[in-house]
Amino acid sequence: MSKMKGAVVVNTDRCKGCGLCVVACPTHTLALTTNEVNHRGYTYCREVADTCIGCSSCAIVCPDACITVYRTKAEDR
Repeated sequence: MSKMKGAVVVNTDRCKGCGLCVVACPTHTLALTTNEVNHRGYTYCREVADTCIGCSSCAIVCPDACITVYRTKAEDR
């Protein structure tokens, strides 16, 4: 059985930095920016670790639907 790996894509222009996705992530893959803001003046969510398992918890709780999660098979090294 192959392992699944995920990739998170955040539409940073739509993100308002509510932080719900950060709390929902079981692998602590996401974090809010601390010194960057988007064009609307909000801090935004971004992927800070390569630990995403593709569970889509972050995308489910996002009130602005600005997160997309892709699942792929992890390559064995």
